[in-house]
Amino acid sequence: MAETARRVALVLGTSTGGVGRHVRMLAEGLAREGHRVVVAGPASTEAAFGFSTVAPFAEVPVSDRPRPAADARAVLRLRALTAGADVVHAHGLRAGALAALALTGRRAALVVTLHNALTTSGVIGAVYGLLERIVARRAHLVLVVAPDLGERMAARGARRVAAAVVPAPPLRPPARPAAEVRAGLRPPGHEQDTGPILLTIARLAQQKGLSTLLDAARGPYGQDAAAPLFVVAGEGPLRGALQERIDAEALPVRLLGDRADVADLLGAADAVIVPSRWEGQPLSVQEALRAGRPIIATAVGGIPGMVGDAALLVPPGDAAALRAQIAGLLGDPGLAGRLSAAAAARPLPGEQDALSAAVAAYEAARQAAGGHG
Repeated sequence: MAETARRVALVLGTSTGGVGRHVRMLAEGLAREGHRVVVAGPASTEAAFGFSTVAPFAEVPVSDRPRPAADARAVLRLRALTAGADVVHAHGLRAGALAALALTGRRAALVVTLHNALTTSGVIGAVYGLLERIVARRAHLVLVVAPDLGERMAARGARRVAAAVVPAPPLRPPARPAAEVRAGLRPPGHEQDTGPILLTIARLAQQKGLSTLLDAARGPYGQDAAAPLFVVAGEGPLRGALQERIDAEALPVRLLGDRADVADLLGAADAVIVPSRWEGQPLSVQEALRAGRPIIATAVGGIPGMVGDAALLVPPGDAAALRAQIAGLLGDPGLAGRLSAAAAARPLPGEQDALSAAVAAYEAARQAAGGHG
């Protein structure tokens, strides 16, 4: 039983990945420690993550885009659900802003974790800028997954900003031999090739910088060694456009689609490439570190702090720099070995670390909100 049990409402919007996993981990851990927990979010998140197996779940229409009528209903629903809550912990900008509006006039502490950066421009970007100001001014504590997010929220007027602790999930050992996996990744007729395999794990979306990856894949990488094969595990809206370019330019790139065998892919890869335009604390980098893979990544968001000296960093969108680092890594086995060792030794937070940090954040927010007991 928790020393001081709290009534905690966890709020999130649409999620199919890291945010949903994080909220479920918190719900399960908080309930286990004796806190009274409710999770609020769209029905799709319940279907994906099964929150109701660890805590009560309440459907709230927190959509992924501004929708005035649905947003008004969500605020009213959240206001009813959070009556009597000691702490409301919202995940994401939209969930945070709706929770802030729902708590108007209430004494509950509001903690908002921002898992992603604002990348939208135009009218939608202006709306999101307003949501940022609402969160900055009303949240008692804003937790961020990257330093630049913290700087942005401080500039918006946030009273307290701190680093979010996102746990790295355990990575199971590969189920298949690396040679078998490598052969299966190569195009038909090339199963016996021995060139390096460079793995990217990413949703096929603009934020992931995959056009830069394709630019870098063109090479050249010298004539004295086998050319690398770039493989991308993930699905998304850009698949058609990416495949069209791969075919038109005969690029050494394979789009694998969604894969459940990430551990096998990591065990077979010579290196992991992360070309993203922005990231917080991506699961793919956590998995690559746990697997002890050499990493080449863009120096954006939370990546530099995650990897330390366990990766080579390049500017986002710089295909020439990415190509040069890939060539340097492939030509220097000693460098690859040092990066592998540094990755395997890199300390990563676990679930208990994240849970303890969240409870401490709740107490800090309660004090900021004037709560007692």
